[in-house]
Amino acid sequence: MNMELTFPEDAREGRVRSNRNLSGFERWASIVAGAGLTAYGMSRLKNNGWMYAGLGGLLLRRGVTAHCDLYEAFGINTAGDAGDTRAALRGSRGVNVLESVTINRSIEELYRFWRNLENLPQFMRHLESVEKVTDTISHWKAKGPGGTTVEWNAEIYNEEPSKLIAWRSIEGSDVVSAGSVNFDNAGPGRGTRVTVNLQYSPPGGKIGARIARLFGRDAATEIREDLRRFKQLVEAGEVPTTSGQPRG
Repeated sequence: MNMELTFPEDAREGRVRSNRNLSGFERWASIVAGAGLTAYGMSRLKNNGWMYAGLGGLLLRRGVTAHCDLYEAFGINTAGDAGDTRAALRGSRGVNVLESVTINRSIEELYRFWRNLENLPQFMRHLESVEKVTDTISHWKAKGPGGTTVEWNAEIYNEEPSKLIAWRSIEGSDVVSAGSVNFDNAGPGRGTRVTVNLQYSPPGGKIGARIARLFGRDAATEIREDLRRFKQLVEAGEVPTTSGQPRG
C-alpha cells in the first residue's frame, strides 16, 4: 500500500497556491503599477494624493499575494490559464477595443502592407519589433511598464486575402490578446475602411485598464493614434519597402 506523506509546509503552500487567481504577468504588472501610483500619491498628499497612494497600495497587495478580490467575486482565475487565450478572455474577462479609419488607398495595397507584420512597428509606437517565425507565427516585442520590454508569440489563425487578418497570442505567452483587422470598401472614391477589433487582458486586470485611461495610455487611445499614423504613412506615399534590400 502506497502512502504519500503531506508535511505542514506542503499544506501551507497548497493553500497559498489555491488562493492565487492572477497570472504571473498580472502580478508583475500590478506591482509595477502599484509602486508607481503609491509614489505619485505620496508626493501629492496635499492634493488628494492619498487616493492614488491608497489605490497603489491595493495594487501592490494584489501583485504580492497573486490574489484579486474582484476576480474571486466574479469567478475569474487567470493563474492557471494565462497562456490559453480563449480561456483568459472568455466572457467579461477581457477588455474590448474597436477603432476604425478611412484611408484613400486600395484594399489590396493596405492588406499587403499590414500582412507583412514586420511593418507594424513603423506606425505602432508601443511596438519595438515584430519578427516573422513562420508564415503564420511571429514574435513580438513591445514597451512595457517602467521602461521594460514585454515579449510574446502570436499566430494568425484566420485569414481572408484582402479582407481579414485575425490573430491571437500563443499558449505560454505573458501577454494574452486576440484581435482582427478588417478591410472594407468605404464607397466610391473614398478608399478603404480599416477596422481593428482587439480583446486583451490588461496588466492589473480591468482595474489596471481604468488606471491606464486615467493617464491617457489605454489601448483604445493607442490604437486610434496608431491608425491615424497608418493613414498618414500610406497616404503620403512614403511606405518603406524592403524589396531588393538585404535583411538587417
